[in-house]
Amino acid sequence: MALTFLRQSGRLCPIISKCSPVLQFSILKRSYAVKSRTLEQVVSAFRSVVGDDGVSLGQTVREQHGKDESVHKCQPPDVVVFPRSVEEVSALAKICHHHRLPIIPFGTGTGLEGGVGAVKGGVCFSLRMMDQVLDLHPEDFDVTVEPGVTRKGLNLYLRDTGLWFPVDPGADASLCGMAATSASGTNAVRYGTMRENVLNLEVVLADGTIIHTAGKGRRARKTSAGYNLTNLFVGSEGTLGVLTKATLRLYGLPEGVASAVCSFPSVQAAVDTTVQVLQAGVPIARIEFLDDVMIDACNRFNSLAYPVAPTLFLEFHGSSRSLDEQVSVTEDIAKDSGGSDFSWADDEAKRARLWKARHDAWYAALALRPGCKAYATDVCVPLSRMPEVVVETKEDLIRNGLTGPIAGHVGDGNFHCLMVLDPNDPDEVLRVHQFTERLARRALAVDGTCTGEHGVGLGKRSLLREEVGPLALEVMQGLKATLDPKNLMNPGKVL
Repeated sequence: MALTFLRQSGRLCPIISKCSPVLQFSILKRSYAVKSRTLEQVVSAFRSVVGDDGVSLGQTVREQHGKDESVHKCQPPDVVVFPRSVEEVSALAKICHHHRLPIIPFGTGTGLEGGVGAVKGGVCFSLRMMDQVLDLHPEDFDVTVEPGVTRKGLNLYLRDTGLWFPVDPGADASLCGMAATSASGTNAVRYGTMRENVLNLEVVLADGTIIHTAGKGRRARKTSAGYNLTNLFVGSEGTLGVLTKATLRLYGLPEGVASAVCSFPSVQAAVDTTVQVLQAGVPIARIEFLDDVMIDACNRFNSLAYPVAPTLFLEFHGSSRSLDEQVSVTEDIAKDSGGSDFSWADDEAKRARLWKARHDAWYAALALRPGCKAYATDVCVPLSRMPEVVVETKEDLIRNGLTGPIAGHVGDGNFHCLMVLDPNDPDEVLRVHQFTERLARRALAVDGTCTGEHGVGLGKRSLLREEVGPLALEVMQGLKATLDPKNLMNPGKVL
């Protein structure tokens, strides 16, 4: 959309409208306050759109929508609204735009970087009522969903079609929320992240304009038409618009699945195995790394008995013949690197238990220190640099007396330290904060990123500048100023 149109529709003052987009963004980056009289007016307007039951001012509801699963404190919005259609989202956005009220989109609240906190007050758009699977095209391997549909909900809907959606961040997150943070997870090494699996998005901009990033109804598997607006909004964390529909790629359910666990004498040996498996062309579906502290915690929490050593959890998808080939090659590589014999999960129940143990890593880490809280770091580095970064990170943890078992999507070079801390101990909180800064900069120093899948949110804005540099950040600010000149969309996040 042209900047001129947004200037006119936003009714910027003549002086501001003559400034550059970045300067406009800076000028309009201000505090917001909903005065009681204004609040009464907007609540009445909201109710005319979504009805009395579609608006909540209750403290409990507001607090539920002011926090995700991160360590960032709860920052409740002034109002929570529950739209049921894109038309209602657009109408509500127009009201907010007129009154200069911040808009904070909310899916399931499973984010890990404080992305839903209303740092400047405003209106939370809770999208859970929009929970329909709209268009399924099994012959074309795609589906369109509303923002309230979760990944588990979609796969349950698909259970009789022979198809599935494989992106799995662990939590039963909303699919549009996953798109907003460019989520990935355990299957990304084979099936990609949300960035590779979103074909089209319907987005409501800050002024209520509805756009379709690839054209209305378009669902081609590939395109080279124009700028890639879809990927502009994937990973935008609600700062550019409200995602109200997503068209997604689907995949055929694999004929066969095999899962295994293998322990190694060192982190280097585990990562070497991963690199060689990928270099050998094995289309491995999942390859997850857990350090000795993490596997010990998982053993305790899930009543397992895996060796307490650097460990890989692996999964293979394919026909029976293909599985035999994949497994044979991977076993040979693992043995050459000093790996143990594979411990197989050879039926669905055992596989479910194995992967439940991996997905429960968060709770297993918390169980190491009952009564404490957890914070998940998230960096991604080139595969060849992962061993040194993990070893340096473990030394840093020990040196500073911190609890932080490590788990990661080693096939992507993405790993997490699950920091367990006492939030009432200011010294420990400070040490954890300093550690996470060092970890992120350690990743940047080896040409990695400060976030592989959780997003920037509140806590990594300064690191984003270090990662992309001031000129790229200025381009981002210009895009933000063009699409949201009043800085209403989830202000205070990312930039």
